[in-house]
Order: sequence, then C-alpha cells, then structure tokens
Amino acid sequence: MSVVRLSKGRSAAAAKLSSSPSSRVLPDVVDTIIKGDCVTALESLPEKSVDVIFADPPYNLQLDGDLHRPDQSKVDAVDDHWDQFDSFQAYDAFTRAWLLAARRVLKPTGTIWVIGSYHNIFRVGSSLQDLGFWILNDVVWRKTNPMPNFRGRRFQNAHETMIWASRDQNAKGYTFNYEALKAANDDLQMRSDWLFPICTGGERLKDENGDKLHPTQKPEALLARVMMASTRPGDVVLDPFFGSGTTGAVAKRLGRHFIGIEREQAYIDAATARIDAVEPADLATLKLVASKRAEPRVAFVTLLESELLKPGVTLTDSKRRWAATVQADGSLHHEGEQASIHRMGARVQGLDACNGWTFWHYEDEGALQPIDALRQQVRKQMAAAGA
Repeated sequence: MSVVRLSKGRSAAAAKLSSSPSSRVLPDVVDTIIKGDCVTALESLPEKSVDVIFADPPYNLQLDGDLHRPDQSKVDAVDDHWDQFDSFQAYDAFTRAWLLAARRVLKPTGTIWVIGSYHNIFRVGSSLQDLGFWILNDVVWRKTNPMPNFRGRRFQNAHETMIWASRDQNAKGYTFNYEALKAANDDLQMRSDWLFPICTGGERLKDENGDKLHPTQKPEALLARVMMASTRPGDVVLDPFFGSGTTGAVAKRLGRHFIGIEREQAYIDAATARIDAVEPADLATLKLVASKRAEPRVAFVTLLESELLKPGVTLTDSKRRWAATVQADGSLHHEGEQASIHRMGARVQGLDACNGWTFWHYEDEGALQPIDALRQQVRKQMAAAGA
C-alpha cells in the first residue's frame, strides 16, 4: 500500500481550509490517493475521522459473453477483472468487509453514499442495514441518455440507485443542506430523483487508444449534488473505489478535501492528472444558504428589550382580522386571554399550532410588516457583535 500525492499541491482555497478539524485528523492522507486494497487502506485510517463516504463499488454485473449492437459492433461493457466475483456469497462477503471498515472511519455525524445498479444495490442495502447503518434516502439517478437494451428482452435500464445512510439510527447532527438545495431548485424541495446525463464528451477520460479509460465513470454533476447536499467546505470526503477520480476533482473544485483509495495504477495516474488540472472555486462562492434551524434563537421579549417594539403596541394578522396587545413580559393579550405569540396565533384561528413570527404583524408608516422582520434585525445585530 502506498500514498500518491498530487504534484501541484493544494489550492489556495484548500490551504485556507486545511485548518479545519477534519483535515487535522488526517494530515498525511488528506488530498491524496492511497494505492492498495480498499479494506486494508480503510483499516489504516484513524477511527471516526472522515465526514462523508461516497462509494461506487463493483457492480458484479454477471455478464454472460460479449454484447453486440444491431450493427454487430461490440458494446464496451464492464468486463474488467475487478468487477468479477465467483458467487453472490463472495460478493456479499466483500461488501460486508468494506462496509465494516468504512463504518469504523466514519464520524458519528458522518454519512455514506453508495451507488449501484439492480445487479448489486439491493444486496448492498441489505448489508448496510445488517451492519447498523440507518438509511436516510434512496436517490434515483435518472439518465437522460441511457444505453439502449440491444436484445429487446427487458426494459431499457435508465437509472441507477444511490443509498444515503447515517452511521446508525440514533445519529444526530449529520449534514443536510436543505435550504441550499431548495434555493438551487427554484425554491422547491429537492426530490429524490435526479436527472443527469451519463458521462460523455470532453468529461469522459480516454486511454491512449481513444477508448473509455474507466467503464463506469460518473458525471461530475452527480458528485457535485451529493457534496452540496451532505458536506460543508473543508469536510473530508472518502472514496474507497476512486477509479478515474471524479470524487477528488469535484471535492477540489468545491473546497472539500478528499481521500481516494484505488488499486489500478492506470486509474491513479489519470485521476492524479485530472485533479491537478482542476481550478478550485473561490472561497466566497462556496458559502451555503444558511439553514433556518442554524440561525440563533431570538425570543419575542428580545424585541421589547431592544426597543424595537414597546408594551401596549397592537399586533394584527396580515388581513387585520384579529388583534392582540403586546405585554411587558413578551406575551400577547386578546379578549381576556394571555399567551405567547405562537399560542395566541393558534387560539384566534382555532388551530393547534401557529408560527407567530410570520402570523403577527406590526404597523410601520401605515404598512403592515411581519414581526419576523424585527427578529432578522436582531439577528443581524447579533452577527455583527460576533454572538
């Protein structure tokens, strides 16, 4: 087992990020490719040291002979030795071994992505659950340009499946950039079916004969969404089946760190050259949309303490159907009842719950404004003060 270091070193963006806790845990192997068996390499890494794992393991395609197009040209299918196993039992044993080793190096707050086809993903999913991982989502990658089914005996296989899982059922604090994904999706929740083309054109790496270097090279757009969904700048992303280096290339571009594990020297050489050529994004462009849950908590009474509202002020809903008076203790008074902004909002509407910050409005120069606007003012003051 050996470590391949990238010749051009890290970018200025990555250098600034190198002081992150993740990079300090793995100073000798961050942003490198480890040559060797994935299980052996994983066992050499510190326990609970990586933030996210993206794994594209052998699919065990079980191909029976060559596959030809209608014009009798041969399909460049996955027939490499690393994708061949003697039996399902042998594949299951391999899967269990690398997943156990991967779980050991994953932080308690970390998550793992595994991608596969119908040939292997159900077996991998079963092993994940048996070993204690907790499945968060299965994400379907729908291919805009899938390979045809040349024999006409089955449906055209137009998708692959990714399983996203936390380390265990009780895992807390794993990264999911919900707000950033929603903002990138026209303010709609990001769904679990993703539409991307397979890797073609200039992105597809070729060997000296002009043939595909790696038969299952994944598109960078797919890895970019995985990282934007489940990592933050400076996180360490480990890929135990590094192949042509898509994970490393995207990680460098997005200001993340990577660790690659790969056996085949041809893939290592190509991945190294590919990653060296990547220009990382400017740090200022990597800032994620802040999660509302991550924003500092502001109590309603803080608006009174900051003199943004005064006791006795009347608040109404946006259509002035209901009115309540602000009390000195931060509660609202309405028709003989006193309660919090949330509980009072629910009571006047006859509901079980209500977000008082968006329901109640104050009058500002004749126009109604939600009291949440005042809360945002307080948060800006807190941020300026370093709170």
